Amino acid sequence: MSPFQYGIDFGAIGGLQAMRGFLQIFGHADPNVPSGHNISPTRQQLISSLMTLGAFLSSSSAGLFAIKLGRRQCLWMACILCCISNVVMMGTTSIGGLYAGRFLIGIANGWFMTFSQLYIQESAPARYRGLMISVFQIWTSIGSLIGTIIDNSTHNLLNRNSYLIPLGTIFIVPVFLSVGLFFIPESPRWLMLVDKKEEAHKAMLWMRPHSESVEEELSEIQAAIEAETANKATAGFMDCWRNPVDRRRTLLAIAAVSTQAASGAMFIIAYGTYFFQAKQMANVGSPFMNSCILTSVGVLAVMINSAVISKIGRRRVFLMAGLSVCGITQLIVAAVYHVRPGTVGTGKTIVALSIIYITGYNGMIAAYAWLSGGEIPSQRLRSYTFGIAAAVGFAGAWLATFTAPYFINPDALGWGPEYGWIWGPSCFIAIVWVYFYLPEIKNRTLEEIDEMFEAKLPARKFRNYVCTGRFVVDAEEKNVVVERRSNKKDVDIRQEVASVEKSG
Repeated sequence: MSPFQYGIDFGAIGGLQAMRGFLQIFGHADPNVPSGHNISPTRQQLISSLMTLGAFLSSSSAGLFAIKLGRRQCLWMACILCCISNVVMMGTTSIGGLYAGRFLIGIANGWFMTFSQLYIQESAPARYRGLMISVFQIWTSIGSLIGTIIDNSTHNLLNRNSYLIPLGTIFIVPVFLSVGLFFIPESPRWLMLVDKKEEAHKAMLWMRPHSESVEEELSEIQAAIEAETANKATAGFMDCWRNPVDRRRTLLAIAAVSTQAASGAMFIIAYGTYFFQAKQMANVGSPFMNSCILTSVGVLAVMINSAVISKIGRRRVFLMAGLSVCGITQLIVAAVYHVRPGTVGTGKTIVALSIIYITGYNGMIAAYAWLSGGEIPSQRLRSYTFGIAAAVGFAGAWLATFTAPYFINPDALGWGPEYGWIWGPSCFIAIVWVYFYLPEIKNRTLEEIDEMFEAKLPARKFRNYVCTGRFVVDAEEKNVVVERRSNKKDVDIRQEVASVEKSG
C-alpha cells in the first residue's frame, strides 16, 4: 500500500500540470501551446520537486525514528501527515498553499517508502526478498497507472474538479493502511534489536506459521546482532561512516539507490504527460492516453520482472539490461529529434522509444536499485544506512525534477526530447560503477551478507563465496561468558573475556 500511495501521487501530479482546470488557477494563458494555457518553469519545478525534497528530508531522519518507534508506528505517522497535506492541497487556490502541501506530502511519502521497505527487507525470507521488493515496485507502477487513468478521465473538466478528483483519491490509501497495520506484527529483527525477544518470537511465528526453523532463524538474528554490538557498541548516524566496513556498506547502498535518479527516470515519471503535450511532439495521440499506455507497459514489465528477480543476479540485470536500455533509448530519442524536429514521424518514434525506456527502467532498474540498497546495510545500522541511501536517492530525484523544466519547457530552453543528451551518458557512467563495485548478494540471508562484508571481499568474489557462519560462532562463544555473569565477580568476568578473545 505504501508504494501504491507514492505511485498515485506521481501519476496524478504529473498529469495535473497539463490540465486546463489546474492551469487556469496555478498557470497562465498561452496561445502558443496546444492547451491554450501553460505554467512557468519555476512553478512547474517547485510543484514536482518539493515532494521529493520533503521525501529527502524525511528519509534523512528515518534512522532515528525507526530505531525509537519501530516500523509500524512510523507508517502510522506517514498516514496522518499524508491526509493533512492532501487537505491543504485540495483546499487552497494559492500557489504558496500548494507548495506547502506538496512539501508535506513529500515528507509522508519519504516515510512510506523508507519504513515499508525496511519492514519488507527485515521480514521476508532470503529466497523471497527479491520477489517482495519486485512486488513493491509493481504496486508503485500500479499506483502511477491509476493516477494517470484518473487524470485521463477528468482532464476535460474545465473547473477545479478536474484536479480535485485525482487529489481526492490520495485519501484512500492512508485509511486502508492505517487499519491494516493493526493486523500485522512489528518487524522481528527490530524487536530483537531492542531486546523484545518474546514479541519477536510471536512476530516470527505469525510470519512463518508452518516453518520449523523459526527458533533457528531467531538465533541467527540474535547472534548476528551480538557479533556486531560486541565490536561496535553504538548505532547512530555517524557510526555509518566511522568503521571502514560500515562506510563501504553505506556508500554502496547510497550508490545503488541512486542509480534510479542516474537513469533519468524522473523526467518521464514527473513530466511525461506535459512532455507528450508539448508542441515538439507534433500532436501525436492524446498526451493523457500516451501516459496511460506508457505506465501500463511499465506495470507489465515489472510484473514479468517479479518472475525472474530471485533467479537473475543484481549485477547482470543492472549492467547488461536496465541501464543499457535506458541509456541507448535516450540517446536515440535525442538524436532523432535533433535531425528531424517537430515531425509526426519523430513524435511516433519518441513515443515508441519511451515505451522501450520505461520497460528497461521498471523491469530492470527500479526494483533492483531499492533491493540492493536495502540488502547491503548491516543489522544494527540498517535503518540509518537505508535512510541515508533513500535520502540521497530522493535528493537525486529532486535535482532531476527541479532542473527538468528548464530544459523541456518552451518558456525556458525548450530542449524537449534533446534532454536525452544528458541522461544517456549518465546511464553509462552508472554501468561502469555497477561493474566494478556492486557485489552480488542474490538469495543470501542478511546474516550471510554481514559475514561477507566483514571478510572484506572484493565485489567480484561475493557471488561464489561460501559462507562459514564464523561470525555467528564468535558470538556464541562470547555468549558463554555472558551467561556466567551472574555467578562471577567482575574481575573473573574480565579475565574470562580476555582469555576467550586471546584464544580467538
